[in-house]
Amino acid sequence: MKLLGNLIWLIFGGFVTAIEYLVASIALMVTIVGIPFGIQTLKLAMFSLMPFNKTVKEIPSRSGFLSLIMNIIWFFIGGIWISLTHVFFGVLLAITIIGIPFAKQHFKMAVISLAPFGKEVVNN
Repeated sequence: MKLLGNLIWLIFGGFVTAIEYLVASIALMVTIVGIPFGIQTLKLAMFSLMPFNKTVKEIPSRSGFLSLIMNIIWFFIGGIWISLTHVFFGVLLAITIIGIPFAKQHFKMAVISLAPFGKEVVNN
């Protein structure tokens, strides 16, 4: 069932979302300052390709002061807008019964896109 969900996800927007994250990652990695943010957008790109068999976990060893500062910068630079986009699509998809599983994935992606530093995506 997860494979079918991932295939439908890719067809109806998941692939386009992953390409957008990949382009943003390449643009961020052009500068030295943007490399940590580019790595996080790569994490989001991989997560947006197959979200149905993955969960987001916080890494206790990496959730220190530097992660907090990077999450604050991320939040104001673009994290809030990415997260609000996922929330918008999640609410839009949750209106229909068929879209509820995809809405759950958008809400899961909204959490990690709001503050990705100190978190990792793991397989179930």
